[in-house]
Amino acid sequence: MADSFHEFVRELFAGIGPIQVKRMFGGAGVYADGLMFALIADDTIYLRTDEALKAALHEEGSGPFIWTPQKGPRSGEQIDMGYWRLPDAALDEPDLAAEWGGKALAIAKTRAAAKPKRQPRARR
Repeated sequence: MADSFHEFVRELFAGIGPIQVKRMFGGAGVYADGLMFALIADDTIYLRTDEALKAALHEEGSGPFIWTPQKGPRSGEQIDMGYWRLPDAALDEPDLAAEWGGKALAIAKTRAAAKPKRQPRARR
């Protein structure tokens, strides 16, 4: 069964290109070009950020996605996951959403390029 909010997100970011929404844990990841550039939690869209994008989103009145683990060694700790809420104005303006989303996608691409490639394991 398709989630109507996920369909809304695909349409909102359509200006970036083909968008996939994949369920994960209690929310979903938003992907373009095979990279996750946003996440959905409680029907709220959060963008992957770097320091510059955090500052720009902060100026728009946005805030971070904070995760609080319920179990494990970090239980109860508030963890900034590096994603910030899409500004409210962009929810009604697909061009503006695509502009913000494009910035988040560029950050995801930069981070992916910077990660060392994993070497395949030797077969025994």
